[in-house]
Amino acid sequence: MKGTQKAGTRGSWFGGRDGWFGKRFDPDKRLGLRLTLASGAVILVLIPFTLLLVLVETSFGPLNRLDEGAADTLHTYALAHPAWVSFLRLWTNVFGPGTWRVLIGVAAAWLVYRRAPRLAAWAVTTIAVGGLLGLGLKVLVARARPHLPNPVDLAPGSSFPSGHAVNVTLGVGVLILLLLPVLGRRLRVIAWIVGTVIVVGVAYTRVALGVHWVSDVVAGVVFGMAVVAATTAAFETWRREMGRRPSEPHREGVEPEAKEDISPKGSTYGHGH
Repeated sequence: MKGTQKAGTRGSWFGGRDGWFGKRFDPDKRLGLRLTLASGAVILVLIPFTLLLVLVETSFGPLNRLDEGAADTLHTYALAHPAWVSFLRLWTNVFGPGTWRVLIGVAAAWLVYRRAPRLAAWAVTTIAVGGLLGLGLKVLVARARPHLPNPVDLAPGSSFPSGHAVNVTLGVGVLILLLLPVLGRRLRVIAWIVGTVIVVGVAYTRVALGVHWVSDVVAGVVFGMAVVAATTAAFETWRREMGRRPSEPHREGVEPEAKEDISPKGSTYGHGH
């Protein structure tokens, strides 16, 4: 009897429709699978960030040489090309943290007006919490910024992770996920490509202007991706609890049902929440 009971317990845990794996891979219970995959994605994104943090804190030699070599090369080029420096400053200022806070604030206000408060809360929470966590990490790690001869630009505070890289990743991610429901397939691809160019461009400017190391901006981008992935997974959980179908946020947006909410041509009050 005991053996039978143990076997039954093991079977209910690992197999069958009511087991842990069964609940996640049963076609009728897709939520468990999607949330498991979402959690795994967040963890996978955080792994390189954690690795970078450890390497920075331990002053890992190869990483230091990579950072210093890139800083010296880009700084030398910047000193010889003043017009290029002006362009880099313009890019980093236009797509700086303040821009994304304003854009997300405007988007959130529009969503509240269209009676989509939860979607607005997701957007504001993502950029606010992500930005604050990034700032906290800066204070905690307290890494010194590059000290270059004849610097072409200066920035206050600590270096790791790059605040510009964190915020541009958060801002681009949130805006694209908000807009995807109203975009066609081709425009969705274009949106992700443009967003990637903006993020990479900002990350590059921070290193080229000599105010960050390469590892700072890489960590900032990865951290921003992790925050967006985590809050999106949390929002997906809420959607499923409300009885809505599973979605693919990277293709359909964080809330596919919000098409009329965010479209100026939609109904006056949105679909309601």
